[in-house]
Amino acid sequence: MTVESSALYDIPGPKALARHRLYGGIALLAIAVLLGWIVYMLFHTQQFTESKWMAFEYKGVQELLLRGLGNTLKAFGWTVLFALPFGALFAAGRLSDHRPVRMLSTLVVEFFRAMPLLVMIFFIFVVLKVAPLWALVAGLVLYNGSVLAEVFRAGVLAVPKGQKEAAFALGMRKTQVMAYVLVPQANRAMLPAIISQLVVALKDTSLGFLITYEEFLHAGKLIATNLDYDLPFIPVVMVIAPIYIGMCLLLSWFARWVERQGRRRPSMRGGAPVASAEVAMGLPPTAQQ
Repeated sequence: MTVESSALYDIPGPKALARHRLYGGIALLAIAVLLGWIVYMLFHTQQFTESKWMAFEYKGVQELLLRGLGNTLKAFGWTVLFALPFGALFAAGRLSDHRPVRMLSTLVVEFFRAMPLLVMIFFIFVVLKVAPLWALVAGLVLYNGSVLAEVFRAGVLAVPKGQKEAAFALGMRKTQVMAYVLVPQANRAMLPAIISQLVVALKDTSLGFLITYEEFLHAGKLIATNLDYDLPFIPVVMVIAPIYIGMCLLLSWFARWVERQGRRRPSMRGGAPVASAEVAMGLPPTAQQ
């Protein structure tokens, strides 16, 4: 029986393997104890009584949660629709050869990226008198779009310089170099960071309840503070949290699916057909002349 070796680390021996198993067993035991304590406290504080869960049996409560979930997805959809072009536009501005455009884009990106999101939402809602939905969307777009601008810029700059130099040597303009050479190669590197930022945007839609936007968390808050249902804070959290987690996991799955599709897709499509290599008999044309 041969033991595989590694150049990065030493293969653990029998004692090390036993020690690793011991550490793993202790960690699993600690996790089990923690979960058991949480379940015990839930029962001890009577979080599973019928009075705390009966609210979810009513059709009005179910419709309230569904309406809140729909409003959350609506705000998230508008945010994605505007934040991605916003980020792409100002990333291109920061990569511009024109200094005024580059400085203006840098100022916008750095300002909105540094500004607290809640302050922007409140400013747009209170000072500019914008409707709750659009105040929330505007704040999310300005913040997440600025972060995405940095993601796009970093992805383009991560492409080796030789790719750009070769494209310029072929006579391509800068717009063509960006569209056909740099951006397609940067997509794979940028995709995980883009999806991570979209997950952040999805979770930040919960800030809408602070400006009375009736999103998912706002609906849960209305149920949790209802005295008729014995203030079911924990049951509401146990219902809402898995849905938020599920939506974030769905976004992550979508990112992995897109990445797999990108790996299967050829790096370049189209172009002039390449003639097959054949052996030609006789002398070269110059010699025949």
